[in-house]
Amino acid sequence: MILVVDSGSTKTDWIAVDSAGNTLFSTQTLGLNPQVLSSAILKERVINNYELSQNRKKVTHLFFYGAGCGVKSPQERIVKVFEEIFTEAILTVKEDTYAAVYAASTPNEKSIVCILGTGSNCTYFDGQHIEQRVTSLGYILMDEASGNFFGKQLIRSYYFNIMPKKLALLFEKEYDLSPDTIKENIYRRENPNTYLATFSKFLIQHKNDPVFQDIIAKGLERFINHQILQFDNAKQVPIHFIGSISFYLRDEIEKALKIKGLRMGKIVQRPIEELVKYHKSKIEIGA
Repeated sequence: MILVVDSGSTKTDWIAVDSAGNTLFSTQTLGLNPQVLSSAILKERVINNYELSQNRKKVTHLFFYGAGCGVKSPQERIVKVFEEIFTEAILTVKEDTYAAVYAASTPNEKSIVCILGTGSNCTYFDGQHIEQRVTSLGYILMDEASGNFFGKQLIRSYYFNIMPKKLALLFEKEYDLSPDTIKENIYRRENPNTYLATFSKFLIQHKNDPVFQDIIAKGLERFINHQILQFDNAKQVPIHFIGSISFYLRDEIEKALKIKGLRMGKIVQRPIEELVKYHKSKIEIGA
């Protein structure tokens, strides 16, 4: 049994296939970001899933692509957790940018592939290899134009009294905005990046408001300037986007790219299906 896994900070998609490429089961768990979760929590989120618990000893190969796995120590942490659970499996653990590239790009196609979900990232694919110019330092210092980035901007807009009054009243009804609740979730509880990203839903629902349009445009401009334009040939290749923020802000992204003379490529909301196709093709050619 082969397990293909795509994990963000919010959720993790799992699909199992047999040696012929037939799908055996698919399931979902909470996110497995080893940069923000302890080994105990990572293990708990996996073994508490019935499908994974029942089939864990049948897994011969596990291909895991996850947020937070681009740094050695978090990657080693999740490898150790998987070794304890999937005792018969050969493990391949890579950062989520690889999943994005495999899901959005075609072989031998030069492209730039961006992730805009709970977090954000960007990589260049020359048709064979991946190159990243910027190492992600996580939700506090980076993650521009991501769900958690926009969540922070919404909270700031509300507390600095920039948000239009009508929207502020709706915002209050939908979320607990007390200072104690916000600070508890950001500074004391697990997954603060995921907590912040929950607010981005409100931004998307009301994205036509001029104040929110400004927040979106500025966030995308920062992402383009700091990430995409690091690559010299950015204007010569398609720029693909992966993730929920990409999917729901498609029009805004295309507009922001045009301003910079850049070309929109594919938008893929959930890369897991394309990722499974990639690994099925490897099975078929015996790779």
